[in-house]
Amino acid sequence: MLKQFDSLPDGLLDISVEHLHRLIPEPSLFHLSGKSQETLFVSVLLHGNEPTGFLAVQKLLQKYQEQALPRNLTLFFGNTQAARFNMRRLDHQPDFNRIWPGTPLPPSPETEWAKQICQVMQQRHVFASIDVHNNTGLNPHYACVNKLDEAFLHLGLLFGRLLVYFTHPKGVQSGAFAEFCPAVTLECGRPDQPYGVEHAFQFIDSCLHLHEFPAQPVARQDVDIYHTVAQVMVDEKISFGFNGDEVDLALNQELERMNFTEIQAGTVLGEVKGGRMPLIARDNDGNPITEQFFELVAGQLQITKSTMPSMLTLNQRVIRQDCLCYLMERLII
Repeated sequence: MLKQFDSLPDGLLDISVEHLHRLIPEPSLFHLSGKSQETLFVSVLLHGNEPTGFLAVQKLLQKYQEQALPRNLTLFFGNTQAARFNMRRLDHQPDFNRIWPGTPLPPSPETEWAKQICQVMQQRHVFASIDVHNNTGLNPHYACVNKLDEAFLHLGLLFGRLLVYFTHPKGVQSGAFAEFCPAVTLECGRPDQPYGVEHAFQFIDSCLHLHEFPAQPVARQDVDIYHTVAQVMVDEKISFGFNGDEVDLALNQELERMNFTEIQAGTVLGEVKGGRMPLIARDNDGNPITEQFFELVAGQLQITKSTMPSMLTLNQRVIRQDCLCYLMERLII
């Protein structure tokens, strides 16, 4: 059963993310009243090792501790149990950002409460949805949208001119909310960067004061939009590591510096033993398209055509739990 509250627990404004499970032991919604009845929805800690959203919400709540919120605000605190151990998710848990309506995962308690949240927020006439995340690799701050409607683009532009449009993977929070309100995912850099907290805080605060989305289209010169065309996984039967490791796939230790950089055909990502393709790339419909982007040449894993990766990381656990990277192309609107 989804937990819902109309007030915040005592101590929330100064507790550490590692101890948050003591106040909020399971996924919970908090509905806070403001001057405007249209509700802003903010989701944090869908991944327990991405604390920036929680820290930004703490800062926001501290600001409005003695004054009324500009509009109704619903806060969702996700995987506080994983946050206890600074992990994306615990081994027995599904990924909390793959369980939302539209997911290919089988029904579970997690998919049920995600479905309930969508129903609750539709009834509350949600104004916009914000889901805050961090990256483990070297990435700029950017906003992700699941639709190219003008309201979505204007919402993303409030965060910055760099936008990523994606429709895969399925079952993400922003994709589910995009069916009934403008929704955005914020990627706020690494979790140890204070600027990420400040940037997310300023964005959420701006959305609290936003009366409506501009009617005019987004100007082409004001935005850089990239479209995700492939998700790249390491084959689960392949052992991998980084230069110097005795593994099937030894990836380049400078890999994450390729994020949001146009890399050319022939770029080497790593060394491969055994002659077997170690990666699996899938398009937005889940179809395998590995050969369109990768090939093995004399034991080297190479890119076959110009592309732009994002979310490359050196964190092996994250690579196994999520993916190696996404591949993108520039989108002209």
